[in-house]
Amino acid sequence: MSAIQRDDAADSTPHRRRVLVADDEPHIGRIIQLKLERAPYDVSFVSDGREALEKLSGNDPIDLVLLDIMMPYLSGLDVLQQMRELPHRRDTPVIILTAKGQDADRERAIELGAVDFLTKPFSPNKLLGRINEIFA
Repeated sequence: MSAIQRDDAADSTPHRRRVLVADDEPHIGRIIQLKLERAPYDVSFVSDGREALEKLSGNDPIDLVLLDIMMPYLSGLDVLQQMRELPHRRDTPVIILTAKGQDADRERAIELGAVDFLTKPFSPNKLLGRINEIFA
């Protein structure tokens, strides 16, 4: 089998979903990344709202977004609102992860189209289970 044939065979493997994690706490992002990469997910990590919006504005495939609310430059809610204005991101599922579990934030996130709102500290297993449900 030639190298080209092997590459073609590798391309026929099941699609790994792509998850963008935006959180200004690197240790939280790393925990999420390690958990999700053990499952069938590819993870990109950014540490502020501006970086998240730049990624989302591009054309790289992103199947799910995990957003912290309190981040530098743009809050997770600001990112969510602006991403919903992008035609290619209108229907991308978003889960909000935050230490700020106020009802007003939860209501705003849901109004903007978030599919879930998890308060830190959260269980990585619960997060993985919720992500698996979204893609089921």
